[in-house]
Amino acid sequence: MKPNLFELLGSPLARSAPGITRENAISVSDLATEMRVLVESGLQPVWVRGEICDFKRYKSGHWYFTLRDNSAQLRCVVWASDQRGIPAAPDDGMQVVVYGQMTVYAARGDLQLRARRIEAVGDGLWRKAMEQTLAKLRGEGLLEEGRKRPIPQFPKRVAIVTSADGAALRDIVAVMRKRNAGVQLVLCQAKVQGDGAALEIAAALRRVARWALADVVIVGRGGGGKEDLWAFNDERVARAVVECPVPVISAVGHEVDITVCDAVADLRAPTPSAAAAAACSARTEIEKAFALARRDLSEVIVSRMQNAHKELERLGRRITQTAEGIVAARKSLLGGAAGRLNALSPLATLARGYAVARDPRGQALTSTRQFRAGLSFELLLHDGKVGADATDVERA
Repeated sequence: MKPNLFELLGSPLARSAPGITRENAISVSDLATEMRVLVESGLQPVWVRGEICDFKRYKSGHWYFTLRDNSAQLRCVVWASDQRGIPAAPDDGMQVVVYGQMTVYAARGDLQLRARRIEAVGDGLWRKAMEQTLAKLRGEGLLEEGRKRPIPQFPKRVAIVTSADGAALRDIVAVMRKRNAGVQLVLCQAKVQGDGAALEIAAALRRVARWALADVVIVGRGGGGKEDLWAFNDERVARAVVECPVPVISAVGHEVDITVCDAVADLRAPTPSAAAAAACSARTEIEKAFALARRDLSEVIVSRMQNAHKELERLGRRITQTAEGIVAARKSLLGGAAGRLNALSPLATLARGYAVARDPRGQALTSTRQFRAGLSFELLLHDGKVGADATDVERA
């Protein structure tokens, strides 16, 4: 291995080492490189505690800030490629612990800490990142209660988005089998912590949506630290929950753990076991519901039959009243017609003292031209008839 500049200073070869004399002076970049090698090889990555100040975010995506205490300060940089493990950018004045590697920025010869992790005292950065995501989703109306859908009471199929080897899956299956063994459970496996977990959870929810046969989805995992649960605070997971056409129950961690996934889900369950209980009714509840439904149906049928019977009676009375009215009206019309016919009847004329002469064939004799002396005829009166002979005919 090639000795560095400082190792050569104490050796017999010091006079010929680069940079020892004016004649063999080295370049600034070579010296800066030697300094970086010396610092990085001599110091292991460390955790450093201090206060953030002069935080800047550059267009390149890199973060620059100073970490200070009462008597010293240290320049720090977070490259864009190192920011995945940091929940949110820190704020000036925030007390933090920073994990990183001391190095030298050769372009300026500055000693700086290349930070790879930043943790605020307490949960400041985690809370800030979560609040930023919630504020963005709230601005789009995705946290509104009116947007959320009811959970079906009697689902046939329940999709579960979680790890295949986690305690959450075992708890959900145990509760479901105890409550209602007839419900079909379908696991849509996803990584639930660490790098890539958020992408896998979102992809699993999209697979459930494409499948389109689930009645409800449970997404979640068992308990853990904030970093373990952080995938469920990812905006991509939240949007996948919102876009899922199937009602979603979020069950992340324990009752005290609140995530962005909980906020956008149709129902938040405090634990995976509680999610299983909320996803479907117990068999006893179903039987009770059927009994109530049978009773309600019977009552409805009896009520409708009684109402129908009353309606028939009412219609019968209306028909009778209508028929009686029609008969009375027809009688009145018939009486009027009979009166008019009677006024026109020859019998009515006869009743008033008139008589009708008829020949032996029964033909009415209405003119003197039909009579001759000696003609036998009869007179029709209102109460009988009288035989007569014509003795004389006098024409007008």
